[in-house]
This record gives sequence, C-alpha cells and structure tokens, in this order.
Amino acid sequence: MIGQTQYFRDTWVEIDMDTLYQNVQAICNGLPLGTKLFVVVKANAYGHGDFQVAKEALRAGAHGLVVALLDEALALRLKGIQAPILVLGLIRPVDAGVAARHHISVSVFQIEWLKEASRVMDSRDPPLKVHIKCDTGMGRIGLKHKNELKEVERFIHYAYSFELEGIFTHFSTADLTSEKYYQRQLELFKQYVSVLEKKPKYVHAANSAGTLCHKNSLFNAVRVGIAIYGLVTSQQKAPLAKGKQVFSLHTKIVHVKKVIPSEYIGYGADYQAQSEDWVATLPVGYADGWLRKLESQSVIVNGQRANIVGRICMDQMMVKLPNYLPIGTTVTLIGGKESEDFVTVEEIAEKLGTINYEVTCTINFRVPRVYKRGSRHLEVENYWISFSM
Repeated sequence: MIGQTQYFRDTWVEIDMDTLYQNVQAICNGLPLGTKLFVVVKANAYGHGDFQVAKEALRAGAHGLVVALLDEALALRLKGIQAPILVLGLIRPVDAGVAARHHISVSVFQIEWLKEASRVMDSRDPPLKVHIKCDTGMGRIGLKHKNELKEVERFIHYAYSFELEGIFTHFSTADLTSEKYYQRQLELFKQYVSVLEKKPKYVHAANSAGTLCHKNSLFNAVRVGIAIYGLVTSQQKAPLAKGKQVFSLHTKIVHVKKVIPSEYIGYGADYQAQSEDWVATLPVGYADGWLRKLESQSVIVNGQRANIVGRICMDQMMVKLPNYLPIGTTVTLIGGKESEDFVTVEEIAEKLGTINYEVTCTINFRVPRVYKRGSRHLEVENYWISFSM
C-alpha cells in the first residue's frame, strides 16, 4: 500500500453517501407504483463519481442507470454493474455489437443507423435493446415525424438484430414557471407513443424537474440526475421535494503570513492590503476547476467567511483570515456545517454565471473524491492512484 489516505494533497471532494441514499430513496418513494427510476450518472455522475453513485443509487432503490456515452456504460459494466444501462447519445453503428454483448441499451432515431448497424452486427450477438428518441421540441437529437417513427418501429420489428425496449423524449422547459411549451412537448410525445403498434417496456420523458414538478409526465419510467445530488432543479419553480447537497469541496491551509498595509498579493499586484492582516495560502487553483472568476468568492474557515484575495493561481490561492489560524486548518470551499455558514453549489454557479451542473463537473480529476458514510471513509477515488482501502 502506498499510503493510508490514498491521496497525497490537502484538497479533496467529499461525497456524502448517506445523503445520496436518502435523496434517491425519497424520489423512489414519491413515484407512482410501477414507475421505475433511472439515475443519470453521465459525466462521472456530474463529477460525483459514476461507479460509487451507481452502486449507492441502486442500493437505495433505483432500477437502472443512464449515461451519455458507450464508453461510460462499458466502464460501469467492467466494474460489475449489472443493472439496466441506457446510452442517451448516438453510438456508432459499428459499435452496436459491443453494446449488445454487454447488454447495454442505446438510443436510436435514424433509419440509416439501424440499417448500417444490422449489416455489421454478428448474428451470434444477442439482440440490441433500443429506445427510440423523439424530438418533441428540444431540437437536439431525435426523430420529428410520426411516419419516421412508424418506419423505425417497423424496421426494428422485422430485424433480428434489435429489440424495441423503450421510447422517450426530453423536456426543455420543465423547470420553468410557464408550462405552455412543456405541455406542448408532453402532448406531442403522447401522440408519438399512441402511434406505436406495440407499447415497449419503458416509456419515459421526465427529467429531474419533470419528476418533481409534473406528475402527469411520469409514464412508467423517469430519468433523474441533478435532483439525486441534492442540487436545485429549478430557479423558477419550487420543486415538490428537495434533497440535501451531496457534494462538498475542502482544502487545508499550507502557509500563513502577516502582511502589512500597502503590501501586494498575487499576480498582477492587483490586491493591496489596507491593514495588517493574516493571509493564508491554500493548495487549490484553476487547474482543479476553482476558476479565476471566483476571486471575489469567500470560503469558510472556523465557521466564518474569509475572502479570497489576489488572483487565483493554477494550483494555489490566498485568503484573508479573520485572525491567525495554524497550518493544517481545514477550509471549506463548497458545503459546510448546516448549523453554521454553508456554501451551496448554486452560490458558486451564480458567481460564475452558469448552472450547478457545470460547477460539480468542473471540479476535475486532480481533486480526489472521498466517499463517506457518517464519519467513516468508505473509499477514495484518485485518478492518479486507483485502489481501495
């Protein structure tokens, strides 16, 4: 064993597995009987860790998983995940056999893709399970006309290579106060479903906002991502249920110095001390995903807010302390104790002018993920050193 901690820097993300479990269970309990929960773990579970989140979500009652790429699905299969997995993005026709052999479901919406995939698939492979994607107004991928849907269904039905497992769409405005466009998409999707000669196993449309705010869109399966991580699903609609934030980001003071009035700090000398202050250096920077735009952000140290001073560097940044604090003191950049001050992911997103999804995805592979249940460390995911305690 290289070391007891499995990571060798004083900056880390903590993933609260108890909270994740409770969030998933609460969503499961809020679904109608027979409606299956598919948890979205694409983009490394929005930066939380796909394999660890997948295991915990399935343990809490999730039925299956959703990813964006075939590579993401295969990684989960190779780590032992046996639950249903759906790839939302289009895979290459030449890779259809790989998906079939690993019992991975894929999205389809082009008759040409089906024809090409059927030509290259091995007759010894099991049928590839497919979900037809309908574009009801998102404008990304998906078929747009009922005659296309009929043609695709007919081809799937007569081709030995495929099994029609599902049909789905994606709402673009389920999180908005105005429901006009959402209702338009919902009604159009219902029309698509009604065109099918045989209803498939899974019919799904609702994302997190749809699941929490629109009970008329649940059908018999839902795809929930951001809500299971306890992040706000809408800035306009109050969700029917809200979990607690799973993700927190921490570091430790590695250096402390006293600065005098008129002394400069950081690149560009654009911060000048106005008084005699204690300033600490933290080993985290924009190469970790703590971007330079956050130079006006505050962090939490000893239950108090402390302002970042000077420009954020690639690997380090400085903060003005409320008083002297020793090297090794823990500093929280995201999260905190609920009884004290708390930095939400949404607060960071607002400072960056973006959405909460992007914040957790941006805290990158350089920062190890520590998975906790209560006060006990379960596992550490370290990009550089991959092994379990």
